[in-house]
Amino acid sequence: MTELIKLEVRGMTCQHCVAAVEKALAAVPGVQEVVEVALQPGSATVRGSATPEALVSAVKQAGYDARRS
Repeated sequence: MTELIKLEVRGMTCQHCVAAVEKALAAVPGVQEVVEVALQPGSATVRGSATPEALVSAVKQAGYDARRS
C-alpha cells in the first residue's frame, strides 16, 4: 500500500543537510519517492510503503532528529 508519510526533521541547517536527509530517506526499503525535504520548516514528505519508524531511524542515522508529524 502506497502512503504519503510526513516527518518533522530537526537539525538541518543548509542545503547539504537537505541532500543528506533526501539520500537517507531514498535508501529506505519501500520508499518510492522522496516528495520533498524542506529546510524551513524542517520537514520531509515521502511516498511509499516504508514504515514511519524506518524513516525516522534513517534520518537519525544520518545525524538529524526526526519524528512523524
